[in-house]
Amino acid sequence: MKYNSEIPKILVTPLNWGLGHATRCIPIIRALIKEGFEPILAGDGESLILLQKEFSKLKSYKLPTYHIQYTKKGKNLKFKLLLETPRILNVIKKEQELVAEIIKKENIRGIISDNRFGVRSSKIPSVYITHQINVLSGITSFFTSKFHQKIILKFDECWIPDYETPPFLAGRLSHSNNTKLNVKYIGPLSRFKSTSTEQDKKYDIMVLLSGPEPQRTLLEEKLVKELEFYSKKVVFIRGIITDKPLKTSNKNIEIIDFMMQRNLQKAIQNSKIIIARSGYSTIMDLEKLEAKAFFIPTPGQDEQMYLAKYLKEQEIAPYALQREFKLDLVEKTENYKGFKSKKVNNSISFDLFKNT
Repeated sequence: MKYNSEIPKILVTPLNWGLGHATRCIPIIRALIKEGFEPILAGDGESLILLQKEFSKLKSYKLPTYHIQYTKKGKNLKFKLLLETPRILNVIKKEQELVAEIIKKENIRGIISDNRFGVRSSKIPSVYITHQINVLSGITSFFTSKFHQKIILKFDECWIPDYETPPFLAGRLSHSNNTKLNVKYIGPLSRFKSTSTEQDKKYDIMVLLSGPEPQRTLLEEKLVKELEFYSKKVVFIRGIITDKPLKTSNKNIEIIDFMMQRNLQKAIQNSKIIIARSGYSTIMDLEKLEAKAFFIPTPGQDEQMYLAKYLKEQEIAPYALQREFKLDLVEKTENYKGFKSKKVNNSISFDLFKNT
């Protein structure tokens, strides 16, 4: 793929908080290329590595890392984030300085930021992607929602990857009465493509891990223990890029560190039940493929807890808390209808960038 100086460049930057923000940028990047733009990638950690693997011919830049890690006890997360606020604000400042340099060097015509607060500019159109207009944080939800909406207002547009009309995929997270927000609903974003799923299933269970440490590893250890004597076929996707293999004595479990898009889609469609975190990017992917799922929300993450409860209320999928999970609970999935994708034609408009 070759680009020239006449092709407008758009900076695309996902937050490095698990791989979800990066995976949902994949269809955005594809759409940009199709529309005649040159995406320039920027980010940090595994999130950036994933996009570099998917789009190896695109230019990329490294941004400072927020380095947000979960606590081992979910109840301590909010306190830890509060203590880290000064450091995070300093990172955002450095992020803004680097972005200004990239804009000048590459002659960037527009910005698409997936939840990175500092990736914006007053000189060119800047878009913010989020599914959380309302940020649920327990008793502080009112304040965290207002804070996030204040951030959103600093951008020219806010793209919401959800349906504009009910039933919504993210429930009340993605909709607000705040009319000041320049919101556009672009429909769920998935890296996968809809294909026929009428086929025999190779795996009885697929474990699809994701999210920040140490909670990803804690869930991994718990699931390996629960599956130790499971007699049916399992594919265990760790969701990390590493040179440290995971071993188990159970010959029925196929362990894979990381899968690229095509193989991952095939594995999901070849699995009867997906055990996963109730992260929104995972939910969008599973909805696209109309999968049946069992969710285990990340401890301390109120958003995932809300989404798990919401999907249970919609009779789509059951869930269990991480500390309470037992393998036999997965059998409850048979009583739920699973995901069914709404057949709505959603398209992403890049008109904001065409007149700059």
